[in-house]
Amino acid sequence: MSEHVENVLEVKNLKKYYPIKAGMFGKVVGQVRAVDGVSFNIKRGTTMGLVGESGCGKTTVGKTVLRLHDITDGEVNFEGKNIRTIHRKDLRLLRPKFQMIFQDPYSSLSPRMPVVEIIGEAVREHGIVPKNEFNEYIERIMCSCGLQPYHKDRYPHEFSGGQRQRICIARALALNPDFIVCDEPVSALDVSIQAQIINLLEDLQKQFGLAYLFISHDLSVVEHISDTVGVMYLGDMVEYGDKKEIFKSPLHPYTKALFSAIPVPDPTVKMKRIILEGSIPSPANPPSGCKFHTRCRECMDICSKEIPKPYYASENHFVSCHLYNK
Repeated sequence: MSEHVENVLEVKNLKKYYPIKAGMFGKVVGQVRAVDGVSFNIKRGTTMGLVGESGCGKTTVGKTVLRLHDITDGEVNFEGKNIRTIHRKDLRLLRPKFQMIFQDPYSSLSPRMPVVEIIGEAVREHGIVPKNEFNEYIERIMCSCGLQPYHKDRYPHEFSGGQRQRICIARALALNPDFIVCDEPVSALDVSIQAQIINLLEDLQKQFGLAYLFISHDLSVVEHISDTVGVMYLGDMVEYGDKKEIFKSPLHPYTKALFSAIPVPDPTVKMKRIILEGSIPSPANPPSGCKFHTRCRECMDICSKEIPKPYYASENHFVSCHLYNK
């Protein structure tokens, strides 16, 4: 990990649209605006939590910044290199430096491959270590992730859910990355196992100086692991800032509604739950103006007509809402 503070990832006005095709000849008749102008930075060795309802575009952001999906518009700078315009050969050389841990550890592992091949396949492909050091290297990575060397020759179906997720983490870690997208890595696990995996991710971050984009809908997990938090709604980043600031004083009505659902471990505390009316609109036909105005209790006339500009409550905390741009 380098001593000076720097952004490992800089995302500027990222857009990802999927074409809607119709008719015999597949004519494009519309666009699904999965990600619609998102910007954020992640510093080396830190974690950014990304939260929002299902279908808001969180996972699409994660996959697009890794170029698993082509970028429709905007910039994604990874360690100073724009991966949207980078040549395919250069992108291949850069690939080991950014990895992804998927939500379902079972479906993301090949059932026909033993653990040593699952973790080591890309290590061989990218020539991470010399051949004579390969086995020792794989065992060292496995031990770092809480797996035993004798697990090498076993197959995914022989492991529990938590162990399978450790294999997925080891596979990502083996390529010596600087940045990892964690796409809801604990949502499919038991609560006790979730804590173990979160602690493992934190330990690996300290040990290797990793930066994480942690995608989740579990706000208590995000509050525990994150340094900064972004809140997404229908492809837009509606609020972004330092974790302590956002959890202490959320500004956007949508953020307030999300945070009101966090359970409090005290039966005497009465929850002041903010219920959002209606369902999330279609990203193929989003509402005009502020996309949240159709469900907002504090909606004003301007909300349905104009897109709100970012309001900076502090240097590292912005919100896109007309309530603050009066």
